[in-house]
Amino acid sequence: MNEIFYFFENITSQTRVFFLVGGLFLFLTLEFGIPFFKSPYNKLNHAKINITFTLITLIINLFGAIGILKSVDLVRAYNFGLLNTIEIPLWLYVLIGIALMDFIGAWFIHWIQHNVRWMWKFHIIHHSDPNVDVTSGLRHHPGENVFRLFFTILAILISGANFGLVMIYQTVSVFFAHFSHANIRLPAKIEYFISFIFVTPRFHRIHHHFMQPHTDSNYGNIFSFWDYIFQTKKDFKNSKNIQYGVDTHMNKDEISSVINLLTIPFQPYRSPQK
Repeated sequence: MNEIFYFFENITSQTRVFFLVGGLFLFLTLEFGIPFFKSPYNKLNHAKINITFTLITLIINLFGAIGILKSVDLVRAYNFGLLNTIEIPLWLYVLIGIALMDFIGAWFIHWIQHNVRWMWKFHIIHHSDPNVDVTSGLRHHPGENVFRLFFTILAILISGANFGLVMIYQTVSVFFAHFSHANIRLPAKIEYFISFIFVTPRFHRIHHHFMQPHTDSNYGNIFSFWDYIFQTKKDFKNSKNIQYGVDTHMNKDEISSVINLLTIPFQPYRSPQK
């Protein structure tokens, strides 16, 4: 564990990009080999939109890194945060730290976005994807990236995470963003048991159902147990029957235009079907 922690304390930007791109290509390869849905859509054209939003996310994160580093410096300078109030082994420090940051920086802000109308309008861009696959994981409006960045910084300050822990969390978080959205078929029984602790593709699929209240469930990013704890976990008996998207924005022309997707938060609100 010490060696792993040291590696992430000294991780370079190039290595982080390698993990991001490498994970993307790993799951893209698996999608061709063991797809869950054998959809007839043009995968390249579909990926272009999502990769565009991924590149925008990377640019915002470059500026966001300044805020993250400043928050880590504050934690170190004043020694505050929950993790700094107790003495625990390094492995437990990492585990608790990842769980805290996953809850505040991912689950909680995700839940808020589904329950605050003006924030939901930004989050629609992620849900408007009619063909969810690994490239969907980073399909986020720039405004949503700012919300998530703010809550990541809040998570660092509350948890008292240091730089190494933040890098571990972000690496694991990106892996699960790829994994949970990947259009892959896993052994059903194995995935079933894994999903009691971790978010899997099966666990996350219902979250991308095109109609509420299915959409308002299974908010987890890394750990699925937050949804069990807060009773937001739902199941869908036959995942093969799931239709992806969001019912208020099913028009192909609307959701295939990056410009239109960027302006959705500023368009009139559309009430969902119930």
